[in-house]
Amino acid sequence: MYSTYIARQAILDRHSKTIGYELLFRDSPENKFPEIDQDVASSKLIIQNHLQGDIKTISLGKLAFINFTEKCLINKYPLMFDNKSIVIELVGHSTPTERLVKILKYYSEKGYRIALTEYDVDDQWDELFPYLSIIKVDIEKINPKRLQPVIQRLKPYNIKLAAEKVETNYQLQALAEVGFNFYQGFFYHQPEIIEGQTLAPIKTQMLHLISETFNTPLDYSKIAQIISHDVNLTVGLLKMVNNVGTGTRVEITSLKQATAYLGEDKLKQFVTILALSKLSTEKTDEITKQALITAKLMTSIANHSIFKEVSDFAFITGLLSAIEVILRMPIDEIVKTMPLATPIIQALVNKDGPLGELLSLTTDYITGNGDNINVLIDTYGLDKDFIHKEFVEASRWCQTLDI
Repeated sequence: MYSTYIARQAILDRHSKTIGYELLFRDSPENKFPEIDQDVASSKLIIQNHLQGDIKTISLGKLAFINFTEKCLINKYPLMFDNKSIVIELVGHSTPTERLVKILKYYSEKGYRIALTEYDVDDQWDELFPYLSIIKVDIEKINPKRLQPVIQRLKPYNIKLAAEKVETNYQLQALAEVGFNFYQGFFYHQPEIIEGQTLAPIKTQMLHLISETFNTPLDYSKIAQIISHDVNLTVGLLKMVNNVGTGTRVEITSLKQATAYLGEDKLKQFVTILALSKLSTEKTDEITKQALITAKLMTSIANHSIFKEVSDFAFITGLLSAIEVILRMPIDEIVKTMPLATPIIQALVNKDGPLGELLSLTTDYITGNGDNINVLIDTYGLDKDFIHKEFVEASRWCQTLDI
């Protein structure tokens, strides 16, 4: 576990109502952009606040303005977000190439709003107008008076003008007269740092996963097995399934089902972002090891007892059993961000149902809560020696993962 940081700055309309927030990557509590490649910054922002967090919460239910380079757009990172929840901010461009025009046309046709940043009023950008929703102008660099000819050229299109770096009320009044629709700057809202927590995938598991995604066709069973060895990868995968949902609730019962649901392209995106974000680590901690042992032991008990009806849910439930401690968030909030089957949610949140009792039995056995173990063992007619044997096997299996 380590701390993550993100800066959030409000974007307001003419009535001073917040329409969204620009989300900016930070690598420390210092409120400044780090010396880091923009592609890496975008990947880290996605990992920390979307795959493993909740970008809707960060942006308080408003639009999230996210910086994407041309490379990020080619890799289709925006498709991981609902087109109603984000605005694609194009950064790092110097000229509207033919490839860039095609890319923006692609996202525009899919219903994404696109904001052109770093706009210099040159008419070379006019060919992008059919695909844009917003043009952002840095008023420290561009005198707003230079925009009068541009405003005339914008009339055939439904494009809003947003002023960046608004510092004073005088500027605000002048900008409104010019024709700006949105405003962003210290006059309204200085970027605020939000600190959170994120996990990092185990490097060996990351390497195995990358290697496996080069195979054609993909072996979803093998990929699911690799992901199952790391809580972080599991959480990221489930959140991604939730994020690409089509409006119909998907109930995930296994990691193999989750990988197959995403399909080849989405899975490769998932792996690419994890690799590019460079959030890997050489080791894991005891909490994660306990979650792995719990998952393995739950599966073994379920396959050889009255709990067989919930055996398909056992591993993923055990793997997520320590997620509340790992993420330092209430479990009922965490499960809202994952498309889990109802029995899994009930087991994790309230220990309800057969799956919940299996989870209680397993965790109590591992942590040594003897009284409750004996009650559950007697209730379900289980063999203590068998449970002990499987616990040893689960511990040995965890050790073989070399984590």
